Amino acid sequence: MPVRKIKKNYRNVTGICAATKAVGEAQFESTLERDFLRLLEFSPEIAEFEVQPLTLTWADDSGTERRYTPDVRVVFHESTGMKPWLCEVKYRSDLKENWSVLYPKFRQAIRYARKKGWRFRLITEKEIRGNTLEVAKFLLPFRRRNIPPDKAAHVLALVGTLKHTTPEGLLQHISADPLVQAEWLPAIWKAVALFQVGADFKSPLSMSSRLWSLS
Repeated sequence: MPVRKIKKNYRNVTGICAATKAVGEAQFESTLERDFLRLLEFSPEIAEFEVQPLTLTWADDSGTERRYTPDVRVVFHESTGMKPWLCEVKYRSDLKENWSVLYPKFRQAIRYARKKGWRFRLITEKEIRGNTLEVAKFLLPFRRRNIPPDKAAHVLALVGTLKHTTPEGLLQHISADPLVQAEWLPAIWKAVALFQVGADFKSPLSMSSRLWSLS
């Protein structure tokens, strides 16, 4: 069970991220944590994740009990061959400023992860903030859209026929009527969001983005 219980915090943004892959509630205590959870929810490589999954306890050199709770445990799909991650999410400036305090905690986490066959990872804004995050923020809401099955199937069939296209190109094949196109656009973006069609997530998404058939 996740350790975290969100408290009122007037310094950072706190809340719960809507996530189907989360074990328990996907709670966050900063915008950086929130964005990392978005990436985990979006990634096709991730099977599940758990926020603050455990607390490590140990005695330091003076015999004082110390405690550390990592931010997230990440489990990959078996097909990736990736070991689970035990992650700490921190701004690079925080790591630099508080390294002497944080390092003993991270050392304990590294030891624990090795015993479990996991990897301990420090995740900063360098790994989180980028175009893939912007793509995830745009596409994730479309996963929750209710698209009629026949409309979803038609989009996939059309992409399969065209092989290579764009959102704008798909709409032109569906109808020349702008109102009809507006009704169909969510079905296209949902197919992209579910990785049912190929797309370049390293570049910003637009109506002229390249899409291709995966079949």
